[in-house]
Amino acid sequence: MAPPLLLLLLASGAAACPLPCVCQNLSESLSTLCAHRGLLFVPPNVDRRTVELRLADNFIQALGPPDFRNMTGLVDLTLSRNAITRIGARSFGDLESLRSLHLDGNRLVELGSSSLRGPVNLQHLILSGNQLGRIAPGAFDDFLDSLEDLDVSYNNLRQVPWAGIGAMPALHTLNLDHNLIDALPPGVFAQLSQLSRLDLTSNRLATLAPDPLFSRGRDAEASPSPLVLSFSGNPLHCNCELLWLRRLARPDDLETCASPPTLAGRYFWAVPEGEFSCEPPLIARHTQRLWVLEGQRATLRCRALGDPVPTMHWVGPDDRLVGNSSRAWAFPNGTLEIGVTGAGDAGAYTCIATNPAGEATARVELRVLALPHGGNTSAEGGRPGPSDIAASARTAAEGEGTLESEPVVQVTEVTATSGLVSWGPGRPSDPVWMFQIQYNSSEDETLIYRIVPASSHHFLLKHLVPGADYDLCLLALSPAAGPSDLTATRLLGCAHFSTLPATPLCHALQAHVLGGTLTVAVGGVLVAALLVFTVALLVRGRGAGNGRLPLKLSHVQSQTNGGTSPMPKSHPPRSPPPRPQRSCSLDLGDTGGCYGYARRLGGAWARRSHSVHGGLLGAGCRGVGGSTERLEESVTHSLSTIVPGAARKAHYQLLTGN
Repeated sequence: MAPPLLLLLLASGAAACPLPCVCQNLSESLSTLCAHRGLLFVPPNVDRRTVELRLADNFIQALGPPDFRNMTGLVDLTLSRNAITRIGARSFGDLESLRSLHLDGNRLVELGSSSLRGPVNLQHLILSGNQLGRIAPGAFDDFLDSLEDLDVSYNNLRQVPWAGIGAMPALHTLNLDHNLIDALPPGVFAQLSQLSRLDLTSNRLATLAPDPLFSRGRDAEASPSPLVLSFSGNPLHCNCELLWLRRLARPDDLETCASPPTLAGRYFWAVPEGEFSCEPPLIARHTQRLWVLEGQRATLRCRALGDPVPTMHWVGPDDRLVGNSSRAWAFPNGTLEIGVTGAGDAGAYTCIATNPAGEATARVELRVLALPHGGNTSAEGGRPGPSDIAASARTAAEGEGTLESEPVVQVTEVTATSGLVSWGPGRPSDPVWMFQIQYNSSEDETLIYRIVPASSHHFLLKHLVPGADYDLCLLALSPAAGPSDLTATRLLGCAHFSTLPATPLCHALQAHVLGGTLTVAVGGVLVAALLVFTVALLVRGRGAGNGRLPLKLSHVQSQTNGGTSPMPKSHPPRSPPPRPQRSCSLDLGDTGGCYGYARRLGGAWARRSHSVHGGLLGAGCRGVGGSTERLEESVTHSLSTIVPGAARKAHYQLLTGN
């Protein structure tokens, strides 16, 4: 019975093996080998009893929960060098026995918090050679206690889940090399007592915070589990912050300094400890004092220099550290902003710049100018109107009784949208800190404030409403008598003015229309004149081309080469019509007279072409080289080979004598 049972088991195993794969049943473990098979997805008929599944070097693009469902005995899963871009939530949820997961050489961009949920006993996780830019903080939570090897090298990571990595007590190897990590949290490796290899090569680390883990690499013999630390290829800033690392004797490593300029390019372990220095903070510029109106935003600035870059803090007037709140924001660059200032925000603020080499402070004074409160409200629902300021001014004037008969405040040069406010110097005995202009209009309920320096006595109001009535008052702000006193305000005078109405648009539109009409008319006249001139030129050219009368042939003879030509049929004589006498208009040189048309045309052609008939012109003009008839015959024959039409006309005129 044993042989049939064995055959039955082998047959069942062969039936469960996917067609492109190779299945090996060694002892009690089943291995399914599907590497280099051109698979586009995980084969759905993989034996659920498989212990080792190799799917490397295929074209799988995504993973989902059905791919590995009920494979509770799977121990080793290899998905290297595929095209995986997405891992669904709990794709490995049933792999409770999984020990090794290889996902290197894929195209993963992100790992969510539930992408790797399920393998609670995972020991080796390889994620190198992907395009990871983010790993969710809880991505490794299911195997924190069991993970021994973690490889996330050759990715685009700026941050990794440091909290999760720091809570892996069994971690032996951590590869973070060839990423974009620029900072390590202080003490992140303090709990990794089993860590024996840490690779931080080729990142963007300028400094390393002190960590007890690194001291284990100083003496490999004395340490129970020595640490192999690699951090070359980083732009190390060799200052006092790295002095603790320099004191770890590691002469076999080749790390170099990238800055400061005096140490750039030198081997890190060859630089003397005395050259790892820092510069204390120096506050380069800051706000000396700032005055703002109550309710306005206040911005206090403080800039500091130092090596390393100083950390900035602010201390308020109550000697408490100013932090971010709903009203105030302290920025890392040393700027403090207070959104809505109040009387309690006034006082002396202290800017503090600190770094490992020391600290520097600067004092900034903030003064909040209280707005003048008071004045009447209108009868309808307390809504302010144009008479609010005037009523307040009249009340103050009656109380003081010191307003001069002539107006102190005047508004001149009033246009539809602007007006020039001017005032006198006032009483010289009263100190003036600055002037404040308050105004509103009949078209707007908003009370507008303008602050003017004490040295000015003119102010141009802009963006006014056309055709509106304005009430304006001028106040003088004087310094407070004591630190706790409010700013003193004194009314100098008020004025009432009205802006001009808006310019009617019809006049401007009429001017634009008139200008456009004239432009179109002038342009039309010019175009018409140009067309008439063009037509005249065309007509004149046609008339010049058709000026000669067409020839009327009465006798036609063909030229022969010396033979007897047949006699033409006789026609009754016809008196030729009178025609104007030709004039000699063709310049043939000194010929002594006016030749016929064929002679003139032949002479011109011979003079201009200088061809084989060039000698005929001289012979014809000097009477040498043959008779006139032979010259005419030769010229006509030459022209007949080049210009047939001209030759026929010349031949006809030569025979008829016309």
